[in-house]
Formats: sequence, structure tokens, C-alpha cells
Amino acid sequence: MAESTQLQQAQLAAILGHDPAPFETLISHLMSSSNEQRSQAESIFNLIKQTDPNSLALKLAQIFSASPHAEARAMSAILLRKQLTGDASYIWSRLNPATQSTIKSVLLTSIQNETSKSIIKKLCDTISELASSILPENEWPELLPFMFQCVTSNDAKLQESAFFIFSQLAQCTEDTLVPYIKDLHAVFLQVLNHSSSSDVKIAALSAVIYFIQFLNDPSDRDRFQDLLPVMMRTLTQALNGAEEATAQEALELLIELAGMEPRFLRRQLGDVVGSMLQIAQAESLEEGTRHLAVEFVITLAEARERAPGMLRKLPQFISRLFAILMEMLLDIEDDPAWHSAEAEGEDAGETSNYSVGQECLDRLSIALGGNTIIPIASEQLPGYLAAPEWQKHHAALIALAQIAEGCSKVMIKNLEQVVNMVLNSFQDPHPRVRWAAINAIGQLSTDLGPDLQVQYHQRVLPALAAAMDDFSNPRVQAHAASAVLNFSENCTPEILTPYLDGIVSKLLVLLQNGKQMVQEGALTALASVADSSQEHFQKYYDAVMPYLKTILVNANDKSIRMLRAKAMECISLVGMAVGKEKFRNDAKQVMEVLMSLQGSQMETDDPTTSYILQAWARLCKCLGQDFLPYMSVVMPPLLQSAQLKPDVTITSADSDNEIDESDDESMETITVGDKRIGIKTSVLDEKATACNMLCCYADELKEGFYPWIDQVAPTLVPLLKFYFHEEVRKAAVSAMPELLRSAKLAVEKGIAQGCNETYVKQLSDYIVPALVEALHKEPDTEICTNMLDALNECLQISGPLLDQSQVRNIVDEIKEVITASSSRRKDRAQRAKAEDFDAEEGELLREENEQEEEVFDQIGEILGTLIKTFKVAFLPFFDELSTYLMPMWGKDKTPEERRIAICIFDDVVEQCREAAQKYYLTHLPFLLEACNDDNSDVQQAAVYGLGVCAEFGGNVFKPLVGEVLSRLNVVIRNPKAQQPDNVMAFDNAVSALGKICQFHRDSIDSAQVVPAWLSCLPIKGDLIEAKVVHEQLCAMVERSDRELLGPNNQHLPKIVSVFAEVLCAGKDLATEQTSSRMINLLRQLQQTLPPSALASTWSSLQPRQQLALQSILSS
Repeated sequence: MAESTQLQQAQLAAILGHDPAPFETLISHLMSSSNEQRSQAESIFNLIKQTDPNSLALKLAQIFSASPHAEARAMSAILLRKQLTGDASYIWSRLNPATQSTIKSVLLTSIQNETSKSIIKKLCDTISELASSILPENEWPELLPFMFQCVTSNDAKLQESAFFIFSQLAQCTEDTLVPYIKDLHAVFLQVLNHSSSSDVKIAALSAVIYFIQFLNDPSDRDRFQDLLPVMMRTLTQALNGAEEATAQEALELLIELAGMEPRFLRRQLGDVVGSMLQIAQAESLEEGTRHLAVEFVITLAEARERAPGMLRKLPQFISRLFAILMEMLLDIEDDPAWHSAEAEGEDAGETSNYSVGQECLDRLSIALGGNTIIPIASEQLPGYLAAPEWQKHHAALIALAQIAEGCSKVMIKNLEQVVNMVLNSFQDPHPRVRWAAINAIGQLSTDLGPDLQVQYHQRVLPALAAAMDDFSNPRVQAHAASAVLNFSENCTPEILTPYLDGIVSKLLVLLQNGKQMVQEGALTALASVADSSQEHFQKYYDAVMPYLKTILVNANDKSIRMLRAKAMECISLVGMAVGKEKFRNDAKQVMEVLMSLQGSQMETDDPTTSYILQAWARLCKCLGQDFLPYMSVVMPPLLQSAQLKPDVTITSADSDNEIDESDDESMETITVGDKRIGIKTSVLDEKATACNMLCCYADELKEGFYPWIDQVAPTLVPLLKFYFHEEVRKAAVSAMPELLRSAKLAVEKGIAQGCNETYVKQLSDYIVPALVEALHKEPDTEICTNMLDALNECLQISGPLLDQSQVRNIVDEIKEVITASSSRRKDRAQRAKAEDFDAEEGELLREENEQEEEVFDQIGEILGTLIKTFKVAFLPFFDELSTYLMPMWGKDKTPEERRIAICIFDDVVEQCREAAQKYYLTHLPFLLEACNDDNSDVQQAAVYGLGVCAEFGGNVFKPLVGEVLSRLNVVIRNPKAQQPDNVMAFDNAVSALGKICQFHRDSIDSAQVVPAWLSCLPIKGDLIEAKVVHEQLCAMVERSDRELLGPNNQHLPKIVSVFAEVLCAGKDLATEQTSSRMINLLRQLQQTLPPSALASTWSSLQPRQQLALQSILSS
């Protein structure tokens, strides 16, 4: 042992000795491609870092200041930056003052002596990183004077370096720099106006833009306002001097400004946007430059959170931009490859101009909305459609498809015009135009459905059917089939069924086409048509299935594996549509094929895998419990796919060997801090599919899924925090309650192989805290809502098994969610105060707030579940939450929030009974107030609450009876009480009135109130309350309630007619038990009433009721 330590020490001494070579060798090994060499070097490096940080720092400084090897200088600058600052493992604070001083001065000298631009940049990074942590403590007093000296010197290289450091410092220590703003402003103005070096100007521009972004005080930011013309001049001078590379750098920086601080541009918006549009239109410039100018304006349009509505104030510029984008769509050639209908020719003839035009029309319309875009489109598109060139017709149709999503609300109001435009082009002589028309119909079916389907099916479906006959243009045929898919996805069976004969027979013809693209189109269309028409598809089953099975069995060649995959999808959807009985025999055969495919070695990029996973799940949905024998085949590969590790490559964001996005479309890159992360999307998609399928099986098979829980739960629970892919998280979230339900049912039904409730508790202890923790970290509001929903379902299944600390964590998280939601609302309210805020932005805010209401809705549901589960034991938590819940009663809150707050209180009263009486004093005034609310849902919750208080409030409620009666009276006497919107409030008010009659008879004028209550019956809107109220009526008749029957039984005809109506309604308005009690009462009346009284009672009924009662009483 001692020998090896001696050896190590000798090695370290050599590395840290006077000769720089051994240390340089160590550094080069840190970059080695050999794992062994690299990890050996890393362990030596870390050892030095721990035992002798001073020597390490000085050695690195020696190399980047003096080594003749550029690679070593670059690497040592990076290594020093990574060692110096940050958390506890960093070394700056462990260096002695002399070393610290040396490092600081060597860094500043090196920047002056270094010749390589990329190494200077790395040194600047190191200086910025160190400065950002020690400048605020005033531990580097020489730095700022040095930088001001650099920016005012005549040395372009030093100026550029200093601006680069200023850019970095603006991001992390703007407070330190605020005192120098005046000086900086003067320097920026001087350099942007007079510097002859474009590199220096770009560096200065970058620094200005970072300052504008990171200055917190608007008045500081305003100080920079007069720099904007000079900033723009940097761009125009570069263009006039034919320095397009510089111009593109300037544009990229300005785009960043437009996205982050758009309001800085507001005062000079017209000039800035005007210049950008001029650049976009300048044909002498490179495409890349023009595209960046377009990107700038689109980015401004999209910056709606920071500058809502600003660009809409310039309609003439939006119109110009739209015209520019339309021109870009004309850049398309009639490439012969397109007509061959091979998959690779899909976008033959399309240029980069065309793609940018297409993408930007979509983004522009989503950002600005239909009220802005549609008038412009209506002005420009007709000219394109009337022109002789096919490219113009094509462009107009592509544009319509692109703007549909953003303009859907306005387009739906002008459907006639839109549909005519598109359908007229179905007859165009040019196949690419016909393709574009079909494409537009497909897109409109998605974006304007189901309105389009309901109003225009009689024109659209025959047009698509005719297009399928275009045998000389297979690509048009294939696209027509795809459009049938889009159309039928938003379609009811009633609309689709009359067209099925024609469509299915055409699709069968296309299935036998020689072109794979046409066959694939036909398969997806058949699948979708079957899915939308459900059991109506049975009559075509025998004709279709043999073709599908033939493809499944014979399409074995690698080149047509996608065809086989689509056949699988189609078969499984057809099976689900026609149902188990019809599909059973073929299902067996199909599953044999799937099993043999699954057993064969498939290549990693084979799309079949994902299709097989989905097909199995659909077969399970179709066959139900009959599918259980196949689970042992299905689950292993499914778990394997769900457990796929994301294929991630991480590089430094400023590294030169960045992932080249253009090479590989399946890679997606995101930049987080100083890391660039590349993720293989195909792996993520397969993982998401697999997780969704696991959820499907648990949902479909219920207790039958039990044997797999122990493998599935540990796979899915960690994925609640899988931030690479939303679909994976959503699937994991949805699966949680399904797994718990499966376990609980298996234990209850005794099929859990000897496991008891302890097993369910263990699973619940694993799942519930994980959900709560994931909710705490979830960035996406919609997924937050899903998580709350899943948590609520879990609590309904295993709530009683939770312990005190788990309930405490849930309550604490609810507080967090309410707080976060309120602060998001505040931010939106701020946005509404922006100077350019308009109706379109208001609409958008409303939609975002609706999503927020769903969060509150779920909170109400969860609290309701906890109150129902723990009853009085939950009250201490309820008291804690009241500071969060009481503000929700406020008049300034949305009706939905008020409704939720009331429902939570209603639950407390109903579940905690006497124990909840202490809240009446504070809450009932709000409840009474809410009976007059303009919103009928709020009214309903309030009057329901009054009914529950009447039932459980005893003496505490008594003094309020008079006030409550008058409030209920207002709701019941509302002339519009029976309208669909108000009927639930009316029914609940009647029910509450009944409870006052039942529990507080001595506090009311019962001879008045009870008949008034009877006159409101039967109630038919709220079927839950109807059963309660009609049972109460039945009980009162059984005990011959005096006020109910009235003097001389004068109310009997009304009672009999209520019974008649309730009984005629079947099971809706009364339980079976109540119905049979009513029938018994009617039979007793028949026997006990004098014939004259019986006859007059009978004659007061409607003929329909008389007949119904006769048949009920005689059966």
C-alpha cells in the first residue's frame, strides 16, 4: 500500500513540476476517446483538485497563458472555469490570496495576448463566471476599470472581448453594473456609431440587448431607448456593405430582443418593422437573411405575454407580411419526382422559401387570431385563385390550410365562402392544385370540425370520393383517402353512414393499387371510417377483412413494412368497431401473426414495434377478459418499451462540435443553461405509446391486470417526473388510479394470490406520495390538472388507508397549488393592463383562465373526497385551509371559483354534521348572498348548502329559517326557473324547502309552506335530488301528513298526479323502492277513498297519466 502511495506522490510531483509537458499530457488525456485513459486522467485530476488546489489553479493558468499548443490553452481555460466557482466542490474559496491574485491578473493579461478568437471567447467565459461570483463582494476591483479601458481603446480585439464580458455580466450581476449605466450608455453609443469593426459592433449590440433584457427598473431601460436607431443602423450598414454574415448575427440578436423585451421596440415599432419587411422583400439578399427578417416580425407577433396586442396596431404591416409569405409559397417547382408517388418524393419541388412561408403563416395566424388575419386573407387570396398560374392557386389553398388553426373561430362563421373556395379547386387541371385542395379540406376538417362535417358533408364527401378515382395521379388518390380520415375523425356515425357504401367500395379498390402510398392511405382511411361508424361498419366486415389479413400476412419485405403496420392498425380498429362476436374468429388468427412477428428480430428503427403495441391494446379492448391468456406474450416487450432510456446526448451549449440538427430529423435539441441536450424523439414516442398501452390494459382488465402490478408500478411511478416528454408523464399519471383500482378489486374478489388489504396499502403508500411530489414539480398547468384528477381518484380508492402525515402532505401541496394558480392569475391581470391589450388578447386570457379554473375544480373534488373519507378528523386541516379558501367566495372571483368554495363548505356540513355547526356563523351570510348570484351554478350550490344546513343545523339554524325561506322563494319564483340553465338551481331550492318542512316545521307557517312545496313537484332536472324529494313526499303521505293532504284531502289530486308523473318516468325520478311504495299507496287509495272522491281525483289527471296508472296498478 505504502509503495503505491509513494508512486502516486511521485507521479503528482512530476505533473505539478516545472516542466509543463506532463500536465499538458494529463489535460489531453481528459479529452481522450479511450474510456480507460480518460477515467484514469479524471481520477488524477480530482486528486490534485482535492489535495493541492493552489498548484492546480496556477498550473492551468500557466498553460492557457504560455503553452504553444492551442488545444491545451483552450482546454485549460475551460477546466479553470469549471473548477473556480459554484457550489461546495469548487476551489476558489480554498485558494490562498496570493494564488487568487495571480489567477485574476493572468486572466486579464492572457486576454490581451491571446491571438485565437475561440480561445479568447473561452477566457472571457472564465472571467465572467469568476466575476459574477466575486464582483458583488467587491473582490475584483481592477476588473471594471480594465474593461472600460478595453472598450475605449483602439484595439478591436480588446473591445470585442470586453463587450463579450459585459454581455455575460449583465445576465448575472446587473446590480453591480447599474451605477455604471450612464458610462456604459455613452460607450455603446460611441461604438455603435463610430466603430469601423463589424465584430466590435456585433459584440456591443449583444451587450446592449442583454442589458435591456436584464435591467429590472423600466427607467434604466428607457435610458437605452435612444440607442435603438443606432442598433438598427448596425444592421443596415452591414447589409449595405455586403456583410451578410454580420447582418445575420445582428438579426439573430434583434430577434432575441423581440422575444424577450418586445416593448422596448414599441415607440419606434413602425420604423423597425418597416425596415424588417424591406429586408424580407429585398431580392438581392441571401434567403437566410430575408428569412431572419421575417422571423423577427413573427417573433414580435408571438410575444403576446410580454407585449399583448402590440403588433395588431399596425394592420398595414401585417398585410405586407402576409403578402411576403404568400410570395414565398410561389417558390415551388413541378418536380417529376412528385408525380411518381413514392414516399421520398412527398415534398419534391418545395424550396426553403416555400417551407418558411408555410410555417410562418401558421404561426402568424395563431399569434394574431382570425379577426386580424381573415380580412387580410379575404383581400389577398381571391387574386391568387383568379390568376392563370397553377402556383398561385396552389399557394392560396396551402395558405388557407395553414391559417385555419389560428383563425378557426372566425372561419367557422364564414364556412360557406371557405368551402366554396376549396371545392372549386377540386376540378383544377393541375394535379398539384387538386392535391392542395384536398389537403385544405383535410386540414379544415380538423380545425373547423365538427361544424364543417355537420353543414357540408353532402358536398365534401362526394368530392373526396370522386378524387379517389384519379388513377393517373396516385398521389392525389392517396391524399383523398387521408382527407377521408381527417373528415371522419370529427364525425358522428349518423353523418357518415349514408356515404359508407360508396367510400368503402372505393377504398377497397385503392387497397389493391400498385402504389404503396395509395394502399397506406386507403388503410388509414378504412381504419378511421370504421372507428367513426362503429357498429354500422359490420355490414362491410366480410368484404374488408380478407384484404386486410392478406396484407398482414404477405407484406414481409423491409420496403413495405409500414404497409403491414398500417394493416395491423386497421384490423384492430375494425375489430373494435364491429365488436367481439363478429371479430372473434379472425382475432385469433391476427394474434397468431402478431405473436410470430413479436418473436422475430426487428430492427431498432422498425415502426412495426409501436403499431404492434397499439394493436394488442385495441384487441384487448375488443375482447375484454377473453384477452387475459395473451397477456404473458404482450407484457414483456411492452414493459421493455416503457422502460426505454431516453437516448440523450449532452454537449456544452457553446461547443463547436454542436449536434447538427439538420442531419437527423429524429433528434430534438433543447438548451438548458450552458448545456445543449439532444434527444432521439423516436425512442420517446415508442416509450410514450408503451406507457399509454399499460394504462389501457389496467383500465380494461381491472382485477385481471393484478399479476403485472409489481412490474408496472416501479416502471411508471418514476415517469411521473419524466420531463423529456409530456405524453409519457400524462400516461403515467392516468395509470396511477388504474393500478390501485386493479389491486383493490383483486383483493376484494379474492384473486390476489393470498394478498390482503396490506398489499393495497403498500401500493397506495408508493403511489400517492409520488403523485404529490410530482405535482409539486410539474411545470405544465394542464398536466397539473390531470395529476390532481388522478390523485382524487386514488383517494377515492385508497383514501381510508392514508396516514396523518400523508394527508398533511396533500393539504400542504393543495396550499401550494392554490398559491401558484393565484400568482399566474395575477400575472395575467398585469398583462391585461398593457397599453396595446385588445379583445383578441382578452379572448386568449379567458381561455387560459378557464384552464386555471379546472385546477380549482380538481382541488374542490380532492377536498370533497378527503372530507367524505375522514369526516370530523379532517376539520383541523379544513381550518388551516380556510385562509386559502375564504378569498374564493369573493365577488371579484369567477363564478366557478365561488361555486367550488361553496361546494367544499356544503361537503363539510353534510359529512361533519353537528361538528360543522361552528362554521355557520361565518359561512351562512355568504351562502345567503350567493342565492342571488347571477350564475345559476353558484345559486345551485348555495341553495343545496342551505338544505344541508337545514338538515343538520338544529338550533343553530333555527333563527335563520325566515331569511332562508325568503331567499329560496326568490329562486323558486324566478319566472325563468324552468329554463335548462336554471332548472338545477330550482330543483335544489325545492329540495331545501322540503328539508325545512321536515326539520323545522315548528318555525314556519306550515299550512302555507308545505302546500307551496307540493305545488313545485315533481322535480325533473336534478335526478339525485328528485329521488330524495319524491321519497320524502312518499313518507309524508304514508304518515298522512296533515298540512300536506290539506283540509278535506283537497291536495290529494295534486299528490296523485305527482305520483303518476314520477311513475311514468321509469327509474329516473325515484328509486325502485320509492316507486313500489307509491304504487302501494295508490292501491290503498283505490280501496279506501269514497267513489266520488276517487273519480274527481282521477279526472284531474291527463289522459296519458290515467292510462299509464291503469296499466301500472293492474300489473
